[in-house]
Amino acid sequence: MALRPYIVGNWKMNGTRAQLSEARAIGRAAARWPGVEVGLAPPATLLHEMASEVPDIAIGGQDCHFHPSGAHTGDISAAQLADAGAKFVILGHSERRAARDATGAGHGEDDSLIRAKAQAAQGAGLSVILCVGETEAERDAGRAEAVVTGQLAGSLPQGEHAAETLSVAYEPVWAIGTGRVPSVADVAAMHKAIRSALLAAYGDAGAMVRILYGGSVNAGNAAELLGVDEVGGALVGGASLTAESFAAIINAAAPLDEGA
Repeated sequence: MALRPYIVGNWKMNGTRAQLSEARAIGRAAARWPGVEVGLAPPATLLHEMASEVPDIAIGGQDCHFHPSGAHTGDISAAQLADAGAKFVILGHSERRAARDATGAGHGEDDSLIRAKAQAAQGAGLSVILCVGETEAERDAGRAEAVVTGQLAGSLPQGEHAAETLSVAYEPVWAIGTGRVPSVADVAAMHKAIRSALLAAYGDAGAMVRILYGGSVNAGNAAELLGVDEVGGALVGGASLTAESFAAIINAAAPLDEGA
């Protein structure tokens, strides 16, 4: 693809100020590979300080509200993320799409809410990483592509320039944090289906939306996954928490003409 590969770390609910040293080390590692675009999404408590201390990579939020302000206790607006130094926001992650379970996890976010958040984020000047992915039961039932393209149809931001600041992350729910990874053929087929959906939604502009793979990406499998057709980068969970493991993934994404 014409765009630089995009490697983004999602720290989820991990990290305190003590881990800022890892972020600084990730920034130094990213500087060695200018052909790769790198981002980190820390918890909101670290966002401003990380954006100040690691200026060479994009720092982003993990969610935002669709209203710019108001009586929404505990929520953060897109404008507030931008004010803190964020350049992007992750939206529609399966951990937010999932229904609340007996442990209290899950947020039950639906496609229309995610679309509203995406449009609010872009309106505040943030780029968006929109996550989609099927459960194990949906894949076993042969519905994986239908589920993912349905999520896209309901979640993609609308507007003349919406595709310009959008990336899509395909994260099969059953692969997130489990160590399981779909086959190369399955990844290729899903990314092809996502590209077709983007072209249908945005016309030619859909060809420039990067499609990231996420779900148990690590130093050992990154090169193979990033080599799949239509994979334009990776959304990385646990392996982004240390500079050593995340730098290996950045290295795997480096263009061949830079010595990868």
